[in-house]
Amino acid sequence: MSGWTIEALDWDDREGAGLRAAQRAELDARYGCDDHEPGTAPSAADIDLFLVARDGGTGAALACGALRRLDAGSAELKRMYVAPGARGSGVAAAVLRALEAAAVERGWTTLRLETGNRQPDAERFYRREGYRPIPLFGAYKGSEISVCYERVLV
Repeated sequence: MSGWTIEALDWDDREGAGLRAAQRAELDARYGCDDHEPGTAPSAADIDLFLVARDGGTGAALACGALRRLDAGSAELKRMYVAPGARGSGVAAAVLRALEAAAVERGWTTLRLETGNRQPDAERFYRREGYRPIPLFGAYKGSEISVCYERVLV
């Protein structure tokens, strides 16, 4: 792989929607159903930033991630996903760092996220990237499949 570029796209962009559909299909298979997201699904109306990473050589969409404002000082990471062929390349960390930088630019000092208990790879990734486990928050309170993390940004 010859590196990547990261760009902000509209939530409804075709390639971004394709990455999110692939993520959804993967999670449907892991959980054995399509009811694995407590809370309100993100939409164009409530996502503040949606990033897509592209292969520097081919231009193919490799990864995505989004930010949804929670309150004046915090936001939630949504729809972090890396296409299987790009996993292990560092593109996930690059998208995460770009989202964190964008959060700081917006004055948000804390990022939170929810992942599922059947996603140990995601849990390892977030722990490695400096996120710590926190109690379930917001719509995830009471969920039997949710695991939540947080990172305070400097």
